Amino acid sequence: MVDSGSLWCRADGANSLLFKSELPETGIATFWVKLPPRAIELKPAEVQEYLDEIDAPASLRRQWAEMEPKRWREVYTKHPKTFVRVGNPKADRSWAEPVGMALEIVPEKDPTILRDGDELSVRVLKNGAPYGAFSLNTLAAGETKGETKKTDPAGRVTFRLNKAGAWLLRGTDVRKSTKTDADWESDFATVTLEVKSK
Repeated sequence: MVDSGSLWCRADGANSLLFKSELPETGIATFWVKLPPRAIELKPAEVQEYLDEIDAPASLRRQWAEMEPKRWREVYTKHPKTFVRVGNPKADRSWAEPVGMALEIVPEKDPTILRDGDELSVRVLKNGAPYGAFSLNTLAAGETKGETKKTDPAGRVTFRLNKAGAWLLRGTDVRKSTKTDADWESDFATVTLEVKSK
């Protein structure tokens, strides 16, 4: 929670980001960033590890197995989102409204009041529609693998957030590219959360 006033966020490093916003009213602020597509190239030996990490569907693994020449040039777009509670709002459900990302994670419970041990259900949307059978991973700070589950036909999935601290929900949708300078395209959606102690 932050008081009404200014919010400063900064990520240090070579690709640092500094964000400042005036938050004059109480409520739940949803922050997201529209980032430009980036290109990456993986060596064939790295692809299997990547496919395992994102829990790629069998159809994508089959496409890779049948691909000749074996080449992984991917153009990916990140869709990050987080939420901030400003003051003590009474009834603000703005966190439940999609913001229109190509791939988006939408919580079904106020993400700013989570406590360790709580369950959190989310919906995954692809171009605004429910995205079923999509692999979503949840990862607590300090963990390397986390837990991965698939969404149901309505795009919903539920995780138990079993400890306090920062959490990351993430999922990647990869598909064959129609572009001449890439073999694959992907959308990478994330939500960062802060879970408080009980």
